[in-house]
Amino acid sequence: MRTVDLSPLYRSFIGFDHLAQLMDAASRNEKQPSFPPYNIEATGEDKYQITMAVAGFTEQELSLESENNTLTVKGEKQNKEDKADRKFIHQGIAERNFERKFQLGDHVKVIGAGLENGLLFIDLEREIPEALKPRKIEIGKGTLIENK
Repeated sequence: MRTVDLSPLYRSFIGFDHLAQLMDAASRNEKQPSFPPYNIEATGEDKYQITMAVAGFTEQELSLESENNTLTVKGEKQNKEDKADRKFIHQGIAERNFERKFQLGDHVKVIGAGLENGLLFIDLEREIPEALKPRKIEIGKGTLIENK
């Protein structure tokens, strides 16, 4: 991957230094393994859903954690001794531990998660604070400054 020099932006844009951090985090996320497969879907204007194929994992073996705009999904198999007793002719269902990280945008919150038919559904929503929402300003009589 090519490196991008953002220093010219810092001369005229104040407070955009987090852009470089986001780009760095995105380049690190590209090195993640492809297991488990997942989809990211927009389900509404400010609503999203991540669907992960986690066949063979129970709710107790899965954990979700959201911290500093990063969602971490972990799967840790607990029944390792059961696997030793089994003799597989072919094992195509992966039962390995995993950790997958997703960078969340500003004000994106996890609102729920569910496990059904081997699929983990994670619902997300962007909740823009009232102070950041556009507001209409009425035009009325104001004070005029006289030229002296």
